[in-house]
Amino acid sequence: MDTIIQGKAYVLGKNIDTDQIIPAEHLVYSLSDPEEVKLYGKYALSGVPPAEGGLPKGNIPFIQDGSFSSEFTIIIAGPNFGCGSSREHAPFALQVAGAKAIVAESYARIFFRNCVDGGFVIPYETHEHLNQLIETGDELKIDVEKNTIENLTRKVTYNLNPLGDVLSIVEAGGIFSYARQNNLMAKS
Repeated sequence: MDTIIQGKAYVLGKNIDTDQIIPAEHLVYSLSDPEEVKLYGKYALSGVPPAEGGLPKGNIPFIQDGSFSSEFTIIIAGPNFGCGSSREHAPFALQVAGAKAIVAESYARIFFRNCVDGGFVIPYETHEHLNQLIETGDELKIDVEKNTIENLTRKVTYNLNPLGDVLSIVEAGGIFSYARQNNLMAKS
């Protein structure tokens, strides 16, 4: 995995739940059919309401009409990101859409574990209210080794909480791949 993740920010509010990340009506697509998998990307974050605490200023969509992936690779959010149901499709949809990392003040425990266990996206935490300090479209650079996020647009750097073993699991492609690579379970 690259030690630098760079891309545009997509800023969200607090309490973004899994039904907003991937609405229930889109859970019908196959996870193994490549054509249907693209639809998870197309509908990622399509349930976020254009109201206070929801979509960014200007109601900018995460996915442009007619596209299956997003121009935004780093999601910035407030507390309790991924609350709601235990839907593992949520971090999968964000990965399919092109998200590489999420930086939030806190996560719902099951969403955090789904991100890590499936090796979908890196779930960083921060004590800063970054969703109030960063704007959608700002160019960001996360240094995975230093646990920092630099806003290249505004020339400001913030600290992120260290990932610990989370990074190794995500880099391996998920908990089962990590376990096999580290001889913690039989290789298949």
